[in-house]
Amino acid sequence: MTKCSNQKVRFFVSFVTMALQIGDLAPDFTLISSETKEVSLSSFRGKKVILHFFPAAFTGVCTTQLCTVRDAIHMYENEKATVLAISVDLPFTLAKFKEDQKLNFTLLSDFNKVVSRGYEAIYEDWILGLKGVSKRAAFVIDEGGKIAYAEVLENAGELPNFDNINSVL
Repeated sequence: MTKCSNQKVRFFVSFVTMALQIGDLAPDFTLISSETKEVSLSSFRGKKVILHFFPAAFTGVCTTQLCTVRDAIHMYENEKATVLAISVDLPFTLAKFKEDQKLNFTLLSDFNKVVSRGYEAIYEDWILGLKGVSKRAAFVIDEGGKIAYAEVLENAGELPNFDNINSVL
């Protein structure tokens, strides 16, 4: 186990402003990965997907969140689940974060904040006067593209409930 240190977006669907509910079809999106490739949620249809939104690379709780996912990746793979982590950081920042933390799943840049807003996982006003930062959130999307689990945290200092996520898988 590795120790963690604390250190062109396209979108294909219009989001409605009502809260996403379990059983709703997960809104599709296409974002740019840390490898600067387009990744679409719809390309995972037929597989389970875990979406992890996080506020910012290289911050303490975000590092803990993603390293927890990294360390459990074999369990997710055994459940045939793909992990996608989303923040408003640039793809290049995410690439360095992924390299530094040895993250073994896809990081996606929502630099334009469209997906974070669509999943209602955004702080319009965050700390230090920063605006439009992804909230810490977790969604499990089932093989049919429907939301099987949804958790959006108001407090960025809290972690998603990994036990609840795992139980849905």
